[in-house]
Amino acid sequence: MEQALVYLGTVTFAVTGALAAVRKRFDVVGVVVLATVTAVGGGSIRDVVAGIVPPASLRDETLLWLVVASGLAVFALHRFVPTGRTLYVFDTISLGLFAALGAERGVAVDFGFWGTVFAGAVSGVGGGVIRDVLTGEVPGVLYRSGDFYATAAAAGAAVSYLLQPAGATVALVAGAVVTVGVRVGSRLVGLELPVPRTEA
Repeated sequence: MEQALVYLGTVTFAVTGALAAVRKRFDVVGVVVLATVTAVGGGSIRDVVAGIVPPASLRDETLLWLVVASGLAVFALHRFVPTGRTLYVFDTISLGLFAALGAERGVAVDFGFWGTVFAGAVSGVGGGVIRDVLTGEVPGVLYRSGDFYATAAAAGAAVSYLLQPAGATVALVAGAVVTVGVRVGSRLVGLELPVPRTEA
């Protein structure tokens, strides 16, 4: 099950990178490049932090072929996809899966609670940060006060860590569900993180 979730999370992140590239009118190579770095970026950072070098995603040829195919598919079919809403949906799914998988990797290398939360959060938001930077956007993790992103990933990673005694599968699923729930729920009810007050 874990490998299936890795593939699903990676492909959905690849789609978000490709959609962002299409929105910026990148050429086909640019679309595939952005899809790839978005898909493997967060997991690669997580693996390096966990002492796994080279990162697992870069040694999985099947995964990399899926990423490239996803980028090409988005490039070919983007006219039939409402980019903004689709980007949010895929980004949220990817965030949830990678936060939970990142937490599991943290547990596997004997990180404690906060180390595991960090691993899950970095895994979840890393690819999105790289995507935003390469498309000339301020990374959403820094300013989305009305749309929890890193907070959602950290919450999901924390739940994954705390539920490890219930089994790896339960912890994975619960962590992903909590991440998605926090992100979507915060948007629906208008929760916002505090921001600095500006002087009049």
